[in-house]
Amino acid sequence: MTLTDTRVDDSYPTRITGKPEHLPRTHPTVWGTEVDGPLDAATLANHETRGYTVVDQLLSPGEVQTYWQELVRMSSGDHRDDERVITEAKTGEVRSIFDVHETSELIAELVRDPRVLDRARQILGSEVYIHQSRVNYMPGFKGTGFYWHSDFETWHAEDGMPVPRAVSCSIALTDNYPFNGGLMVMPGSQRTFVQCAGETPENNYKSSLKEQRVGVPSEEDITALAAEYGIDQFTGQAGSALWFDSNVMHGSSNNITPYPRSNIFVVFNSVENALQEPFAAIEPRPAFIAGRDSTPLTR
Repeated sequence: MTLTDTRVDDSYPTRITGKPEHLPRTHPTVWGTEVDGPLDAATLANHETRGYTVVDQLLSPGEVQTYWQELVRMSSGDHRDDERVITEAKTGEVRSIFDVHETSELIAELVRDPRVLDRARQILGSEVYIHQSRVNYMPGFKGTGFYWHSDFETWHAEDGMPVPRAVSCSIALTDNYPFNGGLMVMPGSQRTFVQCAGETPENNYKSSLKEQRVGVPSEEDITALAAEYGIDQFTGQAGSALWFDSNVMHGSSNNITPYPRSNIFVVFNSVENALQEPFAAIEPRPAFIAGRDSTPLTR
């Protein structure tokens, strides 16, 4: 299957010219039940409420080392002509590499591993496909964070994802401390869709993957969300995994410590939520950022 031509109603308008509003989410966070996969009823209920779930020791120490070596391999060499490789704006160091489930046999196996795939299917209540995959590098001293944002806002506006029926899995390959730029999330914020102001520039992805300026909420919006939902931080040992809803407000700070922070990041989308034309952009982002082949992922 490829990009769907049938247009659907826009339940989550954004990139508007007027004053942004907070819209109530009209779709569930968890679409499946406890009989659909490894997560028990209590975990699913917490995920529905908070919008995220932490799975400790998803990978063994040996597996962590194997995948870490794969990240080192992928980041070596000359990447100047590879659009899938995103570098730090100031230092030129590798920040992220996209489409890694297509370029790495090890990661292709990982996204099909029952420990990963079965949880994605259960949370989304359907067969799934890969919307996006990447590895993130946040080196010590120089790693820059991401400002507060909802992934779904971008995927809806620029990729054409109809509704927030997608889930992200971030697998830590280094220990996540409170002080080395760990991911911060606002628990429960997935229940509120925050509109963003301003039109989407042409080829916005070329700059937004280094530093996002369009599709981010205002400081007033962030303050209101933090007051309502609070802020949690993902910490834990290498090998742990964070599953979080596509509309959870999240961000990370710079890493000025000597301790690097790297992860494998995979976004699963329901096959019943295949991409349309972008809702707030001239043309869709490239397929290496937003996959448009919604063929179900199999083991």
